[in-house]
Amino acid sequence: QVQLVESGGGLVQAGGSLRLSCTASGRTFSNYAMGWFRQAPGKEREFVAAGTWSAGNTYYADSVKGRFTISRDNVKNTVYLQMNSLKPEDTAVYYCAAVLSLRIRVRPHEYDYWGQGTQVTVSS
Repeated sequence: QVQLVESGGGLVQAGGSLRLSCTASGRTFSNYAMGWFRQAPGKEREFVAAGTWSAGNTYYADSVKGRFTISRDNVKNTVYLQMNSLKPEDTAVYYCAAVLSLRIRVRPHEYDYWGQGTQVTVSS
């Protein structure tokens, strides 16, 4: 059973930074793609960033490119989302997700495993 546990959300002022963590268990994740998504109230879940565990490829939504960075720690089986220059429109519940894939995936339905989500609130 794959389990994903996010942490690191919170309240931050606009322009500030947060780092989200997603710790994975239950598998060897070398052949997995990992993604971060977010969902604001009344909106659909949207893609934020993704990476492949083995090749280290990454891809970002245009809205976060240059501000967010996805990275991983293979020893800790943990994926991070470093979020800088945060804006009020970044406010959402952030989810990490995993799928057995050597290619980056950007659509929610392409992922098989999801964490419980962590709230990020950016005040203006």
